[in-house]
Amino acid sequence: MENTSHIHQHVEEDAGCCSHHSHQASTGHNHDTGQHSEDNRLRAYLPVVISATFLLTGLAAEHWLKISIFKGFIAFAWYLAAYIPVGWPVMKEAFTSLWKKDYFNEFFLMTLATTGAFYIGEYAEGVAVMLFYSFGELLQGDAVKQARKNIRTLLDVRPKEATLLKNGQHVTVDASSVQPGETVVIMPGGKVSLDGQLESDSAVLNTAALTGESKPVYVEKGGNILAGSLVMDSLIYINVTKKFEDSAVAKIIELAQNAASQKAPTEKFIRKFAKVYTPVVVLCAVLIILLPFLYSLFAGSIFVFDDWLYRALVFLVISCPCALVVSIPLGYFGGIGAASRNGILVKGGNYLDTLAKIKTVVTDKTGTLTKGIFEVQQVVSEDISHKELLSFMAALEAGSTHPIARAVVEYAKSKNIDFAAAESVKEISGKGVIGQCNEKSIAVGNQRLMQQLSVNVSHLNIPSEDSVLYCAIDGKLAGYLIIADSLKDDAIRMVSEIKSLGINRIVMISGDNNAIVQKTARQTGIQEAYGDCMPDDKVNKVSQIKSESAYPVAFVGDGFNDAPVLAMSDVGIAMGHLGSDAAIEMADVIIQSDQPSKIPVAIKIGKKTQNIVLQNISMAFGVKLIVLLMGAGGVATLWEAVFADVGVALLAILNAIRIQKMNFNIND
Repeated sequence: MENTSHIHQHVEEDAGCCSHHSHQASTGHNHDTGQHSEDNRLRAYLPVVISATFLLTGLAAEHWLKISIFKGFIAFAWYLAAYIPVGWPVMKEAFTSLWKKDYFNEFFLMTLATTGAFYIGEYAEGVAVMLFYSFGELLQGDAVKQARKNIRTLLDVRPKEATLLKNGQHVTVDASSVQPGETVVIMPGGKVSLDGQLESDSAVLNTAALTGESKPVYVEKGGNILAGSLVMDSLIYINVTKKFEDSAVAKIIELAQNAASQKAPTEKFIRKFAKVYTPVVVLCAVLIILLPFLYSLFAGSIFVFDDWLYRALVFLVISCPCALVVSIPLGYFGGIGAASRNGILVKGGNYLDTLAKIKTVVTDKTGTLTKGIFEVQQVVSEDISHKELLSFMAALEAGSTHPIARAVVEYAKSKNIDFAAAESVKEISGKGVIGQCNEKSIAVGNQRLMQQLSVNVSHLNIPSEDSVLYCAIDGKLAGYLIIADSLKDDAIRMVSEIKSLGINRIVMISGDNNAIVQKTARQTGIQEAYGDCMPDDKVNKVSQIKSESAYPVAFVGDGFNDAPVLAMSDVGIAMGHLGSDAAIEMADVIIQSDQPSKIPVAIKIGKKTQNIVLQNISMAFGVKLIVLLMGAGGVATLWEAVFADVGVALLAILNAIRIQKMNFNIND
């Protein structure tokens, strides 16, 4: 049905009265650009234009020019010509639905109401109802497609072409044809089209389009570079690691476009309600005719069938719950788009609802509130040289991705120390690593590992708030490193802004030394903090916090090490892992930068989205109830009924899409 079939597929599913639109415009791979798309759009609006022309001409002939012959059969034929372009596709859908035993949907209601209007001689009103309904459907479809297009445009910041280095020559090719292992060239001021590793010595990138963070990012040789980054300083070479369609941005685009499939509880309720609401209103319309008729039989009063039929028809037109069924999903889709514009990926409307209800936020420390960039501050050795101590420690830590391990390796490299040959390296979760070097048993880890190995460190006079990494050789303490981390620039602001949203319980849970965790808590203003937590301890603690709260609990972590807790929380938020497949798969909400202050922004977007959805529900029900009562009482005409249906739907849609224009600074 070309002229009324433009609601997005996710808006259509189980939509009660709006569940049978064709999927002509619903596929995620269609582009709304180019001459072909524009031609399709013009063809979709053509029946509406034809119908409107006939209707306006007929109204002019009947009421303005008062042409004497424009009555009876001529008027009927003229308005029928106006009706057919917009009415016939709807009637076909109505009969198809009846054949499938789906009796109560918008097509049936519109067909019944408009043919009834023709029966009682209200030709112009019958045409107007179908015309405005069809026009409203087109505008609704355009709104959904535009919201979808906005999200894709926002996220798909990759150039479609790439400059390939081939046989020493620069060759411009389609980015989708470039294979992993090939080398691409990006000029200063150019955008990266594919994920890869930097082959040049260094690069300064602007990643604002990906993360919302305007501060330039410095990348060294071998570092990862994501498609969509803007090269700021000089020509660079990148070794491609992923195909165009497999890039991190491509995955995020796919997730954003499919986010509407994760329906919020409010949306699910409205869809179920619409399936019950529509047949109930049809029954009421029948009773509007039947009850006065029965009353006239017993009271002996005059029953005018056409008058009561008209009231029933008004009742039917008003009854379509399209304003709810269409605008509510669009409200959530708008919220997802607003989040994307702020560097936040929300995987579905259900998570926006959860964010709006959060009263407790649980957060990890390292990489979330702190930069996770550790530096060796002090080296202390016993009975061996600093060089030998660092050689052993770096050898065991070389295979680990933990921030402290990387700090040790980088420090040893900066001192030009050769690593010893490590064998049988084994990681002890939450404690450290053990292995063999030069036929010696080496253990590198925290105090818990030393206690497990019965290595005495109690005699050391180390401040409890320092991060200490011990090294034991053959069961005897060989030395230790003092390692420091620092808060992120906006960590303190994140805590204060979350509190300003009425969330008073903020909990920090970390595997780090408890004294360090308490120090970080004091610095940020967090009043409840737990350190020395193993992965299982984190799960148990979050489970306990959830049992104590009547509201949803959010957990903020790094999207990989905290995977179990992210999975079990009501909403899992991953920090700063745009390029991490683990984060994209595990988290419900992904902060596309390393800014913890984006967390209160995500919560505020959730609250605003929920407010808009509730406004739409109140407006739709309120207006429909008033006009339904007016229609039953014979006060409202089909013109008011059209407003209560199509007009309210359009107002609700405009209200839903305005969220994408909002500024979500926390103090707004």
